[in-house]
Amino acid sequence: MDTFQKAEARALELRRELAHHNHRYYVLDSPEISDAQYDALMRELQGLETAHPSLATPDSPTQRVGGAPVDDFGEVVHSAPMLSLANLFDDAGLVEFEDRIRKLTGLTQVAYVCEPKLDGLAISLRYENGRFVQGATRGDGTTGEDVTSNLRTIRSLPMELFPLDAGVKVPKRLEVRGEVFIRKEDFRKLNEKREEAGEPLFANPRNAAAGSLRQLDPKVTASRPLTVYLYECVPSEDLPAFKSHVEKLEHLRKLGLPINTYVRVEGVDGIRKAYDDSLKGRHALPFEVDGMVVKVDEEDLRRRLGQVSKSPRWAVAYKFPPEEESTEVQNIGIQVGRTGALTPVAHLRPVKVGGVTVSRATLHNEDELRRKDVRQGDTVFVRRAGDVIPEIVSVVLSKRPADSRPFEFPAHCPVCGAAAAKDEDGAIIRCTGASCPAQLVEKIRHFASRLAMDIEGLGDKLATQLVATGTVKSFADVYGLTKEKLLTLERMGDKSAENLLAAIEHSKQTTQRRFLYSLGIRHVGDATAKAMAEAFPEVHRLFTATLEDITRVKDVGPVMAQVIHTFFQEPQNQQAVEALLKAGVSPAPPQVSTSGPFLGKTVVLTGGMSGMSREQAKEEVERRGGKVSGSVSRKTDFVVAGEDAGSKLKKAQELGVRILDEQAFLLMLQGDARG
Repeated sequence: MDTFQKAEARALELRRELAHHNHRYYVLDSPEISDAQYDALMRELQGLETAHPSLATPDSPTQRVGGAPVDDFGEVVHSAPMLSLANLFDDAGLVEFEDRIRKLTGLTQVAYVCEPKLDGLAISLRYENGRFVQGATRGDGTTGEDVTSNLRTIRSLPMELFPLDAGVKVPKRLEVRGEVFIRKEDFRKLNEKREEAGEPLFANPRNAAAGSLRQLDPKVTASRPLTVYLYECVPSEDLPAFKSHVEKLEHLRKLGLPINTYVRVEGVDGIRKAYDDSLKGRHALPFEVDGMVVKVDEEDLRRRLGQVSKSPRWAVAYKFPPEEESTEVQNIGIQVGRTGALTPVAHLRPVKVGGVTVSRATLHNEDELRRKDVRQGDTVFVRRAGDVIPEIVSVVLSKRPADSRPFEFPAHCPVCGAAAAKDEDGAIIRCTGASCPAQLVEKIRHFASRLAMDIEGLGDKLATQLVATGTVKSFADVYGLTKEKLLTLERMGDKSAENLLAAIEHSKQTTQRRFLYSLGIRHVGDATAKAMAEAFPEVHRLFTATLEDITRVKDVGPVMAQVIHTFFQEPQNQQAVEALLKAGVSPAPPQVSTSGPFLGKTVVLTGGMSGMSREQAKEEVERRGGKVSGSVSRKTDFVVAGEDAGSKLKKAQELGVRILDEQAFLLMLQGDARG
């Protein structure tokens, strides 16, 4: 066996292993290996595919991160129609459904399957020779949208079928139907991240799932916690002649496909009990449901019953009653988030909704507040969106008090008093204060991060402790920390305290670029901080800089310039800067070489370095007049290759770009410094 054949065999083995562990983790919730072990398998497969590009097939687990964005979704004609279900809302409807089944079949006893009605987005998947090749939305039932690239990012969906039972044969062609959705806990975490980032919250898991699957950029879909359950397959010659739906589901499970385990087989009397149990237990389920699907179990009976219009006669959706209640808005307040976003919150007369007492409901942002026109004293309908987030659905205008007035959004932060300013899209209003207590944990974490003041040991957990205990109330307070103060904190020992104090002291000697970045000015990333430092090498000059002065800085547009100008005009922020300088922080102006090996050169960094971090290496190159790029091209002058350098090194070799190892790179830096 030659080298390629060995690599091919190992890649197949790794794909099988990773598929198995994905199934254990995402479907069964029962992992067999640690995350580190999983990552090691993935890195090995990535290495083989880098060395042998032909092994990087579309169904490989390494390809789940998402491909290039598309301009529009293509159309997919379904091989068999994707039917929609007729709805039942009460016991009378169930009796009518059962009578119709008995009349059409002539039977007095029929077995039914009861499944949770997932509140997600219906999809169709096609596998050929065991490999996932295409996926589509329901669309109009006949034609759907091609969302194959997005479906590839879903971890619970196997890209290749590896049967769990040795006796199960992989069909040449398999078309299955199912539902893409987001679990409740994943939805909660997703909205937490969006709130921290100052992004609009999703109203419910279904909207989030549908919107995520229909993103034109698969990388956005890959960042969302989508999962999938499959519940049907299109008959074909490659499949056994199933006698029942339950038998069919078991076959799909043995093929390694994710199947909903909350399935019950009942007679018609059992349907009522299953419905009552489901209604009572809906909030305990890990996913969102809006009813129960009732299906005839026997496949032959299904064929005999057929369909009417676009709905099957053998299945219905038995819907749960809507969970909405009316209550009164007692007050509207403003909540300031970790990123400074001012969010209006309605304080309600407590009311039970879906078994949970609700006393608050977010109004998301000013635009949403205006759209719904919610006011103090209003009677409103409230629901728990996605059974998770309390949401005001509508206002009962006929009950509105005669003296009601629209809510006035504050011009200043209610926590610290700093000016409140709208984002560039006008949707979110934020506090502009650098020392706002509501944002302080996030501000301190950013202030201490690697590209900012680079205070090793001061991460999110410690920042939370320092702010919660009142030990740190501003940036400057970090430089007033003592060993005695630190030792009062939980899990802080002598050595840790000494190391942290040393890192804090070391951070005082910094650069203007790092200093400006550390202040956490919205939109000011590392590159903008570099351009601003070059234009304003001394921070006090920004106190008096005009909007026009800032707009003239390279790559700083009008919107960003306005944000920067507003920040440095705020007295609270000027005081924060002055306090840092008084505490001993000394930001040095940029020093750019006018000669040397990196002047005017484009450098690409790849792999790990033992002598310095990637950020430090980038800074050293830029300080010497060079530019650091993220990709290799014919215009690249040097590629600095550290340990475990990957595809960038290979491309540099192919293009004949000069490659420097870490030692050569450091020697060039030292030689330039001496020269």
